[in-house]
Amino acid sequence: MNLSAAVDTISLAQPIRDGETLVSASQSFELGFFTPGNSNNRYLGIWYKFNHSTVVWVANRKNPITDKQGMLVMRDDGNLVLLSKDKKIIWSTNSSRVLENPVGQLLDSGNLVIRDNINMSSDGYVWQSFDYPSDTFLPGMKLGWNLRTGFERYLTPWRSADDPSSSGDFSFRLDIHGLPQIVITTGSRKEVRSGPWNGRQFLGIPTLHNSVFKPMLVHNQDELYYTYEPFNNTVKTFVVLLQSGAIHRFVWNWQTTEWSILFTWPFDQCDNYAQCGANNYCRINKTPICECLKGFIPKAEDEWHTQGLSQSRKCIKNLPSDCPSGEGFLKLPAIKLPDFYRYNNSMNIKECEAECFKNCSCRAYANSDVSGGSGCLMWFGDLIDIRECPPGFIWGQDFFLRVPASELDRPEMSSVVFMLANEGLLLPQPKQPGFFTERGFIPVAIKVLAKSKFSGEEFINEVSTIGRIHHTNVVRLLGFCYEGSKHSLVYEYMPNGSLDRHIFSKKEVSRNRILWLGFQLPDTQCAHNYFDGDCDRGKGGSSVNTGKSQEGMASSVGSSHGGAIVEKAEDGACGIAKTEGRTNTGGSHFKIEVG
Repeated sequence: MNLSAAVDTISLAQPIRDGETLVSASQSFELGFFTPGNSNNRYLGIWYKFNHSTVVWVANRKNPITDKQGMLVMRDDGNLVLLSKDKKIIWSTNSSRVLENPVGQLLDSGNLVIRDNINMSSDGYVWQSFDYPSDTFLPGMKLGWNLRTGFERYLTPWRSADDPSSSGDFSFRLDIHGLPQIVITTGSRKEVRSGPWNGRQFLGIPTLHNSVFKPMLVHNQDELYYTYEPFNNTVKTFVVLLQSGAIHRFVWNWQTTEWSILFTWPFDQCDNYAQCGANNYCRINKTPICECLKGFIPKAEDEWHTQGLSQSRKCIKNLPSDCPSGEGFLKLPAIKLPDFYRYNNSMNIKECEAECFKNCSCRAYANSDVSGGSGCLMWFGDLIDIRECPPGFIWGQDFFLRVPASELDRPEMSSVVFMLANEGLLLPQPKQPGFFTERGFIPVAIKVLAKSKFSGEEFINEVSTIGRIHHTNVVRLLGFCYEGSKHSLVYEYMPNGSLDRHIFSKKEVSRNRILWLGFQLPDTQCAHNYFDGDCDRGKGGSSVNTGKSQEGMASSVGSSHGGAIVEKAEDGACGIAKTEGRTNTGGSHFKIEVG
């Protein structure tokens, strides 16, 4: 049983023996001797007072005591020394500054410090345990570098639950080559990286966007480090590096009196460094998860027909360069920016674009500071370790990729769906482009609008109006999608009269029909619309509505340049995908689903 003296300091006259402890002033942390797991060895450590099993720091990780005769003493040279029963030094601090009246103090932060008894300021600390972390990253601790001395603070995991010594396999540290980023490494090999600090957070760690703690990067002439602080003092949280090389962030649940995992990193396969190889990006909700960037194709086709994933995969340019007049930049939103870039901290984003555009070797660019500051990132050569923001998270940032102009002139539609689920319906296959359904082939016309004179809301209003027109002399507008200035309109194709004549033929079946129209557009922001026969019921909006609304038009997405609405279109495109349906009685009833 530990005997706490209810004090937080150790002095020349007051050593700490095995069985005695120091307790911080607010009763948050405790220092003493402990035995981990099933081991028989004794270690000097710090743990949470309210949860003794959560050890956050170990002094003698590499050199355990084999009995309960250990003792921690303060020497007159200002160093703490851990002694065995035969007075052998097991561990000691390494301060070279001599203090007149040295004391060791356990702070409420969990930091063990050495200072002069009359100097309470942090500037007077001659040694602190926060400079020598074990496997745990506490609030207020610094992960990073002293730029003057080259001293680095980083985490290493326990070897096992019974052995707190460092395994040497993994480390959790701040990489300062280029813009600072967090990395998990084995030796010099990167296993996981966060992506660069963008003025607010490390953009490749989704769960840094939260209400539990505030991340901070500090850079001055003396230090460059990452730290964090809880949003309020009642929050107890920490990060631990596991033997597997993953990190867990824990938050204390006062109701259940146990630790809850806030997040784990790596989050999924796409967090593994260079998971998809060069000029690919990883999208965890797609199959396969690796896909060449726009303007690139697989270098070796056979590599892409296997289930295994390899960092040796590579995509290459699919067209000869036509730089600069025949190329432009495609914006990819919510992206963890790739590794290995050039950095200019004086350029704004427009200057960055211009600089990259005139240099045909520049593959991509991005803003380095999204909090309002200047800064330009440019990539030359292969693009390594890119991933898309996983569903349900808000992180990443815009990435501008150089692509052929042909990639900018068309919407990024992967497929469009037109499915009629009427029993017994079988239409002949015409020569025109269309959509092959389970029961037939339905021709449609798709009009691609590269430029327009309307704003986003004006475009939505025009589509809403045309979509509600029911007239034998007007081609029906069935749906639309758009991203930025690119728009596509889907019309019925009428080479032999009205499509209603086929859908609602009195000779075949009744007028009670199920008619579904869907768009599966995973690469695009899309309008999500519902066309009802009653014009008065339709109202437009300004945000995404993915639910199955029963009234009028659903909402639109974002803003864009509008498109001139035409009555007929001759060029078509087609695709296949799955959709759902609902029954409608009488007349035409359309619904558009965003896939």
